[in-house]
Amino acid sequence: MSDVTPLDKVGEFGLIRRIQQTVQLQQPSTILGIGDDAAILAPAAGQELVVSTDLLVEGVHFDLTFCPLKHLGYKAVAVNVSDIAAMNALPTQIVVALSVPARFSVEAVEELYEGIRLACEAYNVDLVGGDTTGSRSGLTIGITALGQAEAGKAVRRSGAGPNDLLCVTGDLGGAYLGLQVLEREKQAWQADPETQPELANYPYVLQRQLRPEARMDVVHELRDLGVVPTSMIDISDGLASEVLHLCQASGTGARVFTENLPIANPTLEVAEEFNLDPIMCMLNGGEDYELLFTVPLSDHDKIKNHPDITIIGHMVEKSEGANLITKAGQPVPLRAQGFNHF
Repeated sequence: MSDVTPLDKVGEFGLIRRIQQTVQLQQPSTILGIGDDAAILAPAAGQELVVSTDLLVEGVHFDLTFCPLKHLGYKAVAVNVSDIAAMNALPTQIVVALSVPARFSVEAVEELYEGIRLACEAYNVDLVGGDTTGSRSGLTIGITALGQAEAGKAVRRSGAGPNDLLCVTGDLGGAYLGLQVLEREKQAWQADPETQPELANYPYVLQRQLRPEARMDVVHELRDLGVVPTSMIDISDGLASEVLHLCQASGTGARVFTENLPIANPTLEVAEEFNLDPIMCMLNGGEDYELLFTVPLSDHDKIKNHPDITIIGHMVEKSEGANLITKAGQPVPLRAQGFNHF
């Protein structure tokens, strides 16, 4: 940028005022937003409050070498909204806390907040507060998302039973392979800074990694179909890990069929290029932010023709364990090999 403003020139309150000018409130439950010591919210009668927090740390969860700030802002909101969606709740507000290194300009922070604003618009949520502070290491983004669910109707991980159908939205593995492309191009650039990254052939997997979407659309569609999941979780750490979470919380086992796992053609092509097993990418890649959920067998006809829901297996008695069933019909124990935060 030609005009770059150091953060210390505007200060914390000046930065907050600049951010506040871009915020438009949409939710009737927001009584007071940014500008006071705390926000004031008024959930509708008969609604329960659903709250989730995610922390994104530079060098652990994202790499600014290849992650545009606007995309990062959008993704930070989307991954939090995804947690609200996984409770079968509707997101209403977010609170954002930033720890920003001195190397960032005011314009860079505004670019990050532009992504946050676009996500708030997309998911119909209000930015109602937060905090900004300096950082002596990298950029850290902490977002708390709030949502509402009808009293007693939030879907937990613990409600699945034997014979429930195990379903997943969208397709899997794309985010992981997008990361492989970005890491490869980063290494090439580090070896030769004159090298231009070759990204034009990978739009789908890059979008899946850099700008994922929370599946609020499916939450609304399930309501329209009259389907209430018995358990649900979002896929952040890999399908295998999330299936095991549902099994552990519900006291069940599971059978997941490899031939039913959904993968997009662009993802499959990149897996072949990197000589990676597509099944491994779908099971352990993570960051797809699709929804994994169970429904009663009696709901089969309601969802069987949904274009964005795939039945990948079913729950079984706990004694049978959680297994991947190969095309040959052989059971292989599911193991969680996804992202380890520590």
